[in-house]
Amino acid sequence: MKTDRMPRLALPPTVITQDSEPLHQHRRLAILRRVLNDDSLPLRARVAAAPIFLDAQPVSRIVRLTVNDVTDDETTVTVRLGDPPSPLPEPVADLMRADIQSRQHLPYASSRSAQRLFPGRQPGQPMNPVSLQVHLRKIGVPPQRGRASAIRQFVHQAPAPVIAKALGYHDMTATRLVTEAGGTWSRYASGDHRR
Repeated sequence: MKTDRMPRLALPPTVITQDSEPLHQHRRLAILRRVLNDDSLPLRARVAAAPIFLDAQPVSRIVRLTVNDVTDDETTVTVRLGDPPSPLPEPVADLMRADIQSRQHLPYASSRSAQRLFPGRQPGQPMNPVSLQVHLRKIGVPPQRGRASAIRQFVHQAPAPVIAKALGYHDMTATRLVTEAGGTWSRYASGDHRR
């Protein structure tokens, strides 16, 4: 188009539909309750929504989770999101167990794709995060708003370095979120306080 070798094209403007405004706490918990109790929703979507609404995890991190990131010792199910691994509450733990057991009977259970909790179309690759976001929105789960609401709740309850370490966030990101949310932990000194 710049060299006049092709006609000028008028492309429609790109519309980014991000639902980043946080949900109110009651609305977030109502959506989480529906996801955990509604058996008509797909199991994978229910498993994906739980870390978003409970642990404030981005969809891009959720799709990279593997079966090896989940530990089940018959009493507690943990997921490696940060350090230490996060325990899952009982309804979510049951969903995770059901999802992992359902994949053991698939014909490709020994392949690398089976190791992904959310396998993509390409062998060994995770699902595209945008595809998962679209799928979650179709069933009434707003991923960005749920994550923003969960992280705002966390930063009001604990210091940013503690949140960052537990959820796998960078310290600066957690500190910025505390400041944005108006948290009172913004002057908490991180590090070893035993000296």
